[in-house]
Amino acid sequence: MNPVSDVLDRLRQRLQREASAYAPDDERPLAAYVGAMGVYAAGVISIGAVARWTRRPLPEPTPWDVTLTALATHQLGRLLAKDPVTSPLRAPFTRFEGTSGPAELAEEVRGQGARKAVGELVTCPFCTGLWVTTGFTAGSVFVPRATRLAAATFASLALADLLQFGRVRAQHAAEEGT
Repeated sequence: MNPVSDVLDRLRQRLQREASAYAPDDERPLAAYVGAMGVYAAGVISIGAVARWTRRPLPEPTPWDVTLTALATHQLGRLLAKDPVTSPLRAPFTRFEGTSGPAELAEEVRGQGARKAVGELVTCPFCTGLWVTTGFTAGSVFVPRATRLAAATFASLALADLLQFGRVRAQHAAEEGT
C-alpha cells in the first residue's frame, strides 16, 4: 500500500462527509471551492514574489485611487458576470435562462464539482470582483499607467451606466406626470 495514497483517500472521504453534513440536500462543490481558493492564493503569492524579486515599489493608494478601482471593479465584474457579449466565457459553465435587466443575462449554473464552482464564480459579479480588483492591484504594481487608464475607462463606463438609468427613470417620471 502507498502511504500517500492512503492519506489522500482518508482526506477525500473526510471532505465528502463534511460536504454531506454541510449541505445534505444540495451538491456544494466544497473541494472545488478549496481549489479556487488555492489558485487565488497561489496567484497572489506569485504576484507578491515577482514584485519583491523585481524590487517593484508598492503603490500608496490615495482615496481617489481606491474610488477609481472600486468603480472599475464594479463595472468589469458586472461585464464579466452578466453581459451578453461575455456569455461565451460563461457558456461552458452555465445555461441561458433569459434576461435579468438592461444588457444583462440570467444564467443557471450547470455541472458539478469544479465546473459548478467555476460557474458560480463567473456568474457572480461579487465573486468576480475579488479577482478583478486583485488584477487591478497587480497592475498598479507592474504597469501603473496602463492600469490607471483601464480603470478610468471602466469607471467612466460605470458612471455612464448610472446616468443612463437616471435618464430612463426621469423619462418614465415625466411620462407618468403628463
